[in-house]
Formats: sequence, C-alpha cells, structure tokens
Amino acid sequence: MLSSRRLVLWHFWVAFIAFFVALLLGEWQMYVRSPLRDWIGNPELYYRSVTAHGTAMGYVFPTLVAMGFGHAIVALSLKQPLVGRRWAWAGFALVVLGTVTAMVPVSMGLASVLYTFYPPLVGNPFYYIGVVLVVAGSWIWVALMAVNLRVWRKAHPGAVVPLPMFANLAGAYLWAWTSLGAAIEILFQILPVALGWRHTIDAGLARVFFSWTLHAIVYFWLMPAYIAFYTLVPRAIGGRLYSDTMARLSFVLFLVFSMPIGVHHLFQDPQVGSGVKFLHAVFTGMVAVPTLLTIFTITASVEIAGRLRGGTGLVGWVKRLPWHNPMMLALAFSFVLLGFGGAGGLINMSYQLDFAIHNTQWITGHFHLIFGGAIVIMYFAVAYDLWPHLTGRELENGRAIRWQLWLWFVGMIVLTFPWHVVGILGMPRRMAYFDYADPAIAPQAITVIITFLGGLLLVVSGLLFLLVLARGHRGATVTLPEFTFSRSAHAEHTPAALNGYGIWLALMIGLSVVNYGYPISQLMLLPQTSVPAVPIGGPP
Repeated sequence: MLSSRRLVLWHFWVAFIAFFVALLLGEWQMYVRSPLRDWIGNPELYYRSVTAHGTAMGYVFPTLVAMGFGHAIVALSLKQPLVGRRWAWAGFALVVLGTVTAMVPVSMGLASVLYTFYPPLVGNPFYYIGVVLVVAGSWIWVALMAVNLRVWRKAHPGAVVPLPMFANLAGAYLWAWTSLGAAIEILFQILPVALGWRHTIDAGLARVFFSWTLHAIVYFWLMPAYIAFYTLVPRAIGGRLYSDTMARLSFVLFLVFSMPIGVHHLFQDPQVGSGVKFLHAVFTGMVAVPTLLTIFTITASVEIAGRLRGGTGLVGWVKRLPWHNPMMLALAFSFVLLGFGGAGGLINMSYQLDFAIHNTQWITGHFHLIFGGAIVIMYFAVAYDLWPHLTGRELENGRAIRWQLWLWFVGMIVLTFPWHVVGILGMPRRMAYFDYADPAIAPQAITVIITFLGGLLLVVSGLLFLLVLARGHRGATVTLPEFTFSRSAHAEHTPAALNGYGIWLALMIGLSVVNYGYPISQLMLLPQTSVPAVPIGGPP
C-alpha cells in the first residue's frame, strides 16, 4: 500500500472537495427558490448552479472515489505494487483537467445544460470536451485494473481472484460500457453542433444514447458502496461474510442487468415505441435481484457478527452489534435509505405509474435517496476505514465521526421526504422559481423550507467529514497491522464462471444490443428527425 498511498489520497481529496463545493451549490439552489428570500431575478444563475452541481456529483466525485478505491484494492487485495503508476497519474490528471475545462464555461453561464445535456440545448464546446476528458481519464483506470489483474493471474495461475478485486473490475467494466452511450452522444451529435459544424441535432436519438448511460451510471456509483458492504463491513464489525459466492453473483448480475434498462427514463418520450419501453421496464425490475441478494447476504453477515458477540434468540443478536462502530452505523443508515429509495424506484419503473410522477420532485427525492443517501454514506465509511492506512496516523474522535454520519442520515431524510410528497402533488423539478403568492402553490412553501433545513444538516455533515479527514493527517503516528478484507464464514468452491467475466460481459453486451439496437437503428434511419439547436449563453 505504501507505493500507492499518495495516489489514492489525491484521488480522495479532490473527490471530496468537489463533493463539498457541489453540496454548497445544491443548498444555495434550495435557498434561492424558497420563500425565505426574494427571487434572485435571473433563472440562468439557478440553472448554471444546477449544471455545476450535477456534473460534479454525477461525473467527477464518484469517478474519483471509484478510481482511488480501485487503486487501493489492487495493492491491498492482490498484494502487489500498482502496475502502470504513471498511467494512473495520467488518468487522474485527465479527470482534473476535464473538470476544470468543463466548469469554466459553466461558471461563465455558457453551458447551463444540466449534467444530462438536454439537447437541442447546446452549450460551449469546452464543457463537453471537459466531460470527455473526465471519461477518458476513467477509461485509463479501467484498463489499468484489467492489466493489474492479468499480471496477478500470471503470478497465481489457477488461483481464485480475491473478492474485492473481482468486484472492483466488474465495476470498471460496467463503467467502460455504460459511459460509451454518453460519449457517442457528445462526440457524434452534440460536439459537432457546439463547434459550429452543424446547426441541427437529432434530440430524440441523442436522448436514447444518453439513456444508455443515464441509469447504469447509478450502478457504477453503487459499486464502491457494495464492495464496502461485502468486503469491509463484516470485518469491521467483527463478523464474517455469509457467502463469497453470493457476493460474486451479485456483482456479475449487475453487469448483466444494469445496462438494458435506461429507456425507462424515456417513458414519456414519443420517439421510442411502447414495446421497447415495456422491455426496459421488465429488465429494470430484474435489477432488484442482485440488490435483494445483497440485502440477504449482508444481513446474514451482520447476524453472524451479532451472534459471535454473544447475541442469542431470534433478534437478540441485534442488541449485541457494535452500534458505536462507524461502519455499523453507515451500513444501517445506507440500508434504510436504500430501502426508501428503492421503493420509490418501483414507481419510476412502472410504465403506468411513471405518468403521475414523471419530471416531478418525486424523481429528485428518489435519486437523492439512492445516491446522496445509500451510496455517499458508504463513501464516507470507506474513507474512514482506509484513512489510517493511507496517512499512517490514527483517525481520532470517533464521536465526531458518529455525529457526522447521524447528521447525514437525518439530513437526507429531511431533504428527500418532502420532495416525494410534493412530487405526488405534481410539483415540477428543476424549476428556478415558484410563485408562493399563487394559492395553488402556497401550501407547498413549507416543504421547500423543510428541504432547505435538511440541506443545512447535510452541509454541516459534509464540513465535519472534511474536518475529520484533515485532522487525520495530524493524528498520532501508529503502526497498523496488515489491512485485511472480510473473510467468508464457510469454505466455498468458486465456480469458474464466478472467477472470470467472459460470459457476463457477453450477456451485458448482447442484452444491450438487443434492447438498444432497434430504437437506435430505427431513429438513425428515419428522415427529417433533426431540429434546430438552441445555443446557451448567446442569442438563439
């Protein structure tokens, strides 16, 4: 681990600083459209902030966390120095360069297109070039993860790939494939218009390509959290992993089912037929399978920990769990938020029910529960677990860590639950201004104030998180035992199919082609589907 400490720390620090800046932007957005202050008068400032917030949270922050965690996993699970360290730094540099390149035009009001791009809106070309650079940097990381595993396999012929590395590379492969959709959209549709080479764009086709990325990217965000569920939590709370085999099956099923589902975001878009929408709705439901496997396996692993600590009876083991342990707290909070967010997702995946909540604040509440809640809180836990091994110093002040996790959990509930309520009532999302003098809207003003207060709790939690990590660099020097991942409770035979990726990558690609091939080819063959582009930051 010594050889890659600096690399991992740089990834994490840049990720968490970008996260905190985006967090402040999100809180500002709730404040300026609340009844707590007069309207700012310029809606473009709001959408400028939303674009920066979404781009940093959706692309930069989770990508750097996954990359940094992946580099750490290579050193800690494969027990070998990172092969291609210069390339790793190059990938990191590309992500940072791309972030700056994208954020400059956003800050100038030249690319307020949100992180979903929203064609036919077209912003400054440097915004899209920046996003492409971020993705290119992450692709270097994907290649490095594959190369490092190949080197390890040569040195350990016939050996079972350690679970952390198996899961890490599954996440990398998923990202490489799902990011291809947004890359195609930018390179072949949006960027030529942004550069002035064309003046029209096929907005429907562009949205289909982005849907390729739009939902599967959530599972890329989720992968570090799930790796922590399986490989860090049981060890941290003094237990054992219930089943290594079920863990591997969960990760490969994410490869298979994460991709062919994105069109459920286009249920209200007329350019995609109902048959394709139905197919994607079915596969969206299938994503629940690896999630349910995970909930069962991790709950069983936690029960093992409780019983090893003296717990007896049907639920007596729950009281024996180390609730003071940050990893235990983070897991519990993550599962609660994942449960609420997943339940909301069942509404989104329904072709009929989606009509009631499409483009309402319900959607905002749903994905903030999944990403900001279930996922980000495990990113915190990963950082806390790795920090002493990265700094060589003790991470003190367990009380501050527990406060930070509680504030994030409570803040996320206070933030998102009102969004679900007003979403059912029809409040639209991504609105820069609400006229609370309107009798139809006035009763909903209190919900906006509540979400603002929830956001304040999140900002305090985020600041406390950064302070804990910063103080970790000044803690007492410690000599730590070798870093270990969770051990399985039982000796298991790992099937060959769960020690490699061939069949699962073939299924991932095949199902993607089946579910996307027809709508993409149909739209490409239709004549006169392009519309005039609408420039951002200048006269139309």
